[in-house]
Amino acid sequence: MKSKFSTLALALAALTVSSTVAAKTLVYCSEGSPENFNPQLYTSGTSVDASAVPVYNRLVDFKVGTTELEPSLAERWEVSEDGKTYTFHLRKGVKFQSNKYFKPTRDFNADDVIFSFMRQKDPNNPYHKVSGGTYSNFESLEFGTLITSIDKVDDYTVRFNLAHPEAPFVADLGWYFASILSAEYADAMLKAGTPERVDMQPVGTGPFTLTQYQKDSRILFTAFPEYWGGKAKLDRLVFSITPDASVRFAKLEKNECQVMPFPNPADLPRMKANKDLNLMSKAGLNTGFLAFNTQKAPLDNVKVRQALALAINKPAIIEAVFHGTGTAAKNLLPPGVWSADSELKDYDYDPEKAKALLKEAGLANGTTIDLWAMPVQRPYNPNAKRMAEMIQADWAKVGVQAKIVTYEWGEYLKRVKGGEHQAALMGWTTATGDPDNFFGPLFTCTSADGGSNSAKWCYKPFDKLIADAKVITDQDKRTALYKQAQQMMHDQMPAVMIAHSTIFEPVRKEVTGYEIDPFGKHIFYQVDMK
Repeated sequence: MKSKFSTLALALAALTVSSTVAAKTLVYCSEGSPENFNPQLYTSGTSVDASAVPVYNRLVDFKVGTTELEPSLAERWEVSEDGKTYTFHLRKGVKFQSNKYFKPTRDFNADDVIFSFMRQKDPNNPYHKVSGGTYSNFESLEFGTLITSIDKVDDYTVRFNLAHPEAPFVADLGWYFASILSAEYADAMLKAGTPERVDMQPVGTGPFTLTQYQKDSRILFTAFPEYWGGKAKLDRLVFSITPDASVRFAKLEKNECQVMPFPNPADLPRMKANKDLNLMSKAGLNTGFLAFNTQKAPLDNVKVRQALALAINKPAIIEAVFHGTGTAAKNLLPPGVWSADSELKDYDYDPEKAKALLKEAGLANGTTIDLWAMPVQRPYNPNAKRMAEMIQADWAKVGVQAKIVTYEWGEYLKRVKGGEHQAALMGWTTATGDPDNFFGPLFTCTSADGGSNSAKWCYKPFDKLIADAKVITDQDKRTALYKQAQQMMHDQMPAVMIAHSTIFEPVRKEVTGYEIDPFGKHIFYQVDMK
């Protein structure tokens, strides 16, 4: 009996080994740890990559590698003639994932859509304040007042009623904060007294399930076999958290990971020469900038802001930091986004004019300004520390001392959001391709209050332009307003626009189907391994 049992155990062990060997695993060398796993609460690309992309879907999504919207959890939708009612017809038979705390008893339906938006909109929703309860993107779009109500017509039909027409509304629903969470899971965790679990151990309808997370080390996702779009080709997706770009590249060369983001521009020639790698590239819809905290002296003075902009040698920064992978920015909108004003004249590098303006503004020689530099690489800034050092040297020439400050990435974002900085290197990659996705979240009065407006800039004439542009559906009229907005930002200088960068991603040759996402996400559902 014993020998029969041993034989069976050996056979099972062999079967386990062979199935593990056969499992397709892709390792992605990611640049940092996520802040948590709920994209309603956090806006960084690091958090989006680990939550919105693998675990969740939205009512609409973007076709991989493009800026083109396509149906997702909503199969189709209609808009009323007055532009104020959107009716979404939901996909049937969509399964939710499970984990050790929760097993779903029903498919995705209208209740999940309503929960996902009302958590963000309604201060009385039991989940509104869970995990800190800040919904920057939702609030920057003023969705709280825009969406007057959401009606459940039936289990598979949802109606959004708006206060006024909103041209980018459907595109905004493809943004990460509009990911659909499970209302049933939320109810179960509320009953269990552990509501935060919804944000740290996510359950979505997406192609991968979060299986394990070790902070600052790795994240393991496994393919969700019941995914409505069909099971992913990869069985396992591992995020190997590797903040240093040269270490990421070393791991890629040794095949310890197969895809890496944000290479050092100086390493690109070596990547190009490596026959095992495919160096992919795409023009990024991004902008890197230096935000001035306009609510703190001396940066509350427009002349000081203009002077500091004139003192920055932008061409030298582009050459030294981007090594040919970036172009100088003069507008918030990248050239690939419609309504970007190609005619607008940028500030020249002019230290003498900067000195004269600082004198006019009454700024004492030797004034110190804290200059914050992010600790991680971003699509719009491959080396913030080097950029900060160059700005420091430029400002010293006009009598301003910059003190460089940095923090761990999550902490950096939190402190900038709280307005602790004076000047901070920041940036943005659009989530929708609509110009409003730059102006609204980054520079309106609403987003200045705990949102993504790192300049803390609230300028009523600018706000009016952005609000007016959103309710018009005529693209030419919207373009005219956005061009005025760009000129206004140029004159008021809440932030110095520094660069738009090309996205480069080295991928090992055995990886197939991978596409660079113009919005800066990293998507693995369609990927296979040779």
